[in-house]
Amino acid sequence: MKAVDCKIDSLDLKILSIISKDARIPFRNVAEQCGVSRAAIHMRVQHMMDMGVIVGSGYEIDMKRLGFSTCTYVGIIFEKGSMYHEIVKQLDDIPEVLECCYTTGPYSVMIKMYARDNEQLMELLNGKIQKIPGVMSTETMIVLDKSIKRNLPL
Repeated sequence: MKAVDCKIDSLDLKILSIISKDARIPFRNVAEQCGVSRAAIHMRVQHMMDMGVIVGSGYEIDMKRLGFSTCTYVGIIFEKGSMYHEIVKQLDDIPEVLECCYTTGPYSVMIKMYARDNEQLMELLNGKIQKIPGVMSTETMIVLDKSIKRNLPL
């Protein structure tokens, strides 16, 4: 769905800008910053959720503090692109895989995953991912530092 199809106005954009910076901000504070009532904020947020503009909710977890010190992006090449759905189902069964994106370029998909250490990473790659039927090869990029993480400015 295109953003223009969602009927988002300037107040909605202001609300999105505020809550995307701090999802825990009370609606009372959002209402004060926007100059409208709490009820208006609640209705607008609910409407944007119903339209699919706001998806999910939750907290960002620092995986390193939970003992997962190795973050990686893995490019995976399939034998055939038509194997996408079957391979993704099996990747979904690996809890350490947090994201999977079907891509253009040299890889069929790119995944983001965490491992406790390089030993577990090797087990995930060699013992699970590369054993999935249809996976031809993988290329692993270890994240050394996360410098920028943000939403698009609204």
